[in-house]
This record gives sequence, C-alpha cells and structure tokens, in this order.
Amino acid sequence: MRETPLLSTLRELGANIGEFAGWLTAMDYGNPLDEHMAARTSVAVFDVSHMGRYVIRGENLFEFFQRLLAKDLKKFREGRMSGPALMLNERGGIKDDVMLYYISDDEWMAVVNAPNIESDREWMLRWAREWGYRISVEDVTLKTALIAVQGPEAPKVLRGLGIEGFEDLKILEFIRTPKVLDGKAILVSRSGWTGEEVRTHGFEIMADASLASKIFRKCVELGAKPAGLIARDSLRLEMGYVLIGEDISEDTNPIEARYWMGLSLKKDDFIGRDAVLRAYREGVRRFRYGLRLKKGERRIPRHGTKVLVDGVEVGEVTSGAYSPYLRRSIGMAYIKPEYAYVGFKASVEIRGRVLEAKILDFPLI
Repeated sequence: MRETPLLSTLRELGANIGEFAGWLTAMDYGNPLDEHMAARTSVAVFDVSHMGRYVIRGENLFEFFQRLLAKDLKKFREGRMSGPALMLNERGGIKDDVMLYYISDDEWMAVVNAPNIESDREWMLRWAREWGYRISVEDVTLKTALIAVQGPEAPKVLRGLGIEGFEDLKILEFIRTPKVLDGKAILVSRSGWTGEEVRTHGFEIMADASLASKIFRKCVELGAKPAGLIARDSLRLEMGYVLIGEDISEDTNPIEARYWMGLSLKKDDFIGRDAVLRAYREGVRRFRYGLRLKKGERRIPRHGTKVLVDGVEVGEVTSGAYSPYLRRSIGMAYIKPEYAYVGFKASVEIRGRVLEAKILDFPLI
C-alpha cells in the first residue's frame, strides 16, 4: 500500500482516507456532493498524487512515442501537453491513456494512471530496447505531488498563490518552474479531469512533495473546498471521461470505447494499429454511451448493471454515480450498436427494480 505524499495534510484537513488502486488517499471530506458542486460552481482542490509521474530523457523521444502511442504527436511542441494519448497492446487493447508534457527535445514528462505505474514504465523500456532507442524513464511519483484546482474561481486561487502568467495559458499548455508561494513548482498547467479545464477553469500544479503540502493548505485558505476521489469520480462521469480498469482495459479497443481524442487512424505505424483498423473496418459488438436516469433518482447503476431495451438485455454499465449537478443518477455503459440510439429510452435493473434511463452521448451536462 502506497501513501500519497500529502496524506498527513489531507488528514489534518478532515479527509476520510480510503484505498484506491493501492494508494491511501482522500475519498471525501464529509460531503462529496458539496465537493462536486464546488468544482462546478466555485472552486475545489484535489490531491491527485496517486497518478504516476515519470521524467523521460533521451534522444529521438518524439520518434519513439510516435511509434509507441496511437495518437498523432506531429503538432506536439515545447510547453504543451499531448492530451490523453492511448498506449495499446498488440491486440489493440487499451493499456493506458497517458498524458505527455513536452519539456524539451530530449526531456519529456508523463502522467499515467495509478494501477499502471510500474507496468507502463516496463512497457516503455521494453519497446525502447527492442527498437534500439536509448531512453531513461525515471519514476518520480513518490518524490512529487500533483494538485488539481478546478472550478470557475480557480484563477482567484492561483493569483493568491502568486503564480504569474497562468492566465495566458491555453488549454493543455503549461508553465515550467513557476514561482509558487516561497518556492518553485515543477510546472503549472491549464488542465484537469473534471471538465472544468474545457471551460478554461481547470489548473494542475506539479511540485516537490514539501512545497505541494504548503500549496494545498494555501488553496484551502484562499477558499478552495478540499475534495476527494468520490467527487472526482462523479465529475468525470458527467463529462464521459473513462476510468482505467472500469470503463476501459486491455480487452477494450478504442473503436468500441469511442476514444477518438487519443487515437489517429491516419498514422502509418503504432502498436496495435492493425487490430484497431480491423475493428474499424469490420465493426464492433458494442459502443460506449452515457445513461441518465430520471430526475430525483438516487439509486446508482453500478459496474455490471444490465441495460435493457423492451426487456431485452442490450448492454452493461461500467461505472455510475449520483450527479448533484443534474440531481439524478448517471452512468456509463457499453451497448450493442443496433440499440444505441441517442435520446431513446432504455432501462437498468438495480437490486430487482427496473428504472427508466435515457441513452445519451457525452458530456451529460
């Protein structure tokens, strides 16, 4: 069991600590519904240090990752993040969706999902050896922390931290080594995983663990509501962002997941390309869509819940939550293509009760 570097700080701020993907971190601070709404209407601060962080150095990094990942990186440049880029296995299954940071031609950073911290690094080094690239992948996860400041009032918090230049950032751009409080962070980016980054209200701060603790406390002093992973889960579901191990896995291909932003079928070569093209040409047996239950419904469609149309089983829920913003339960599900009519009614069976739902595309808000 690993501990987020900010664990003692989170506890002092009243966090209920739980386990996620082998990490002890904040689940909530007493009311995850209020934490969710703070991110949508004011500002919330999340510790997301359970995400893996690498520093990658070497020659020909662009060429290496262009072959390794399914996303076309031709427009990737210094000071930019890649957006989620899919790392596939040879069968076209999704190993992970990785976020890259272009520091310089011979130094990049990567943020990977918590369950894959070791396996992603091994995968990168395996292919570097096989293809003859001389690169190093340093795991700096335990030395650093990652904080997300999300919501319409996030700029006010960043100004209170003394960060300069952040307001000029476009989505997925970052500032390298900015001054924050009495130290220098590793980077500050206009990004997130709540949907607020799309509205230009989301920022993330990566820093050494000791400085990050001060930053987190100061964010709370400046009015940011501390929020945990329960709120983060319901926020990402409203946007249709996938969770590795729940909504996507090595047995899921990007076509059925409709994960277009991390994929480019026009690329000549990447691991899993042939399998993905085959799925694209021959078709798939399911597609990922959203479900929205009736207003006021609080019963949640959990992983494995059956999706029905006229009593016929047509799909299965992969994740669900109650959305305080929509005041109803929502879900993500894989549905047979012949039944995946956006806007049409379906139903879900929860503990013996059949509840009406609507099939929708994302985002749900």
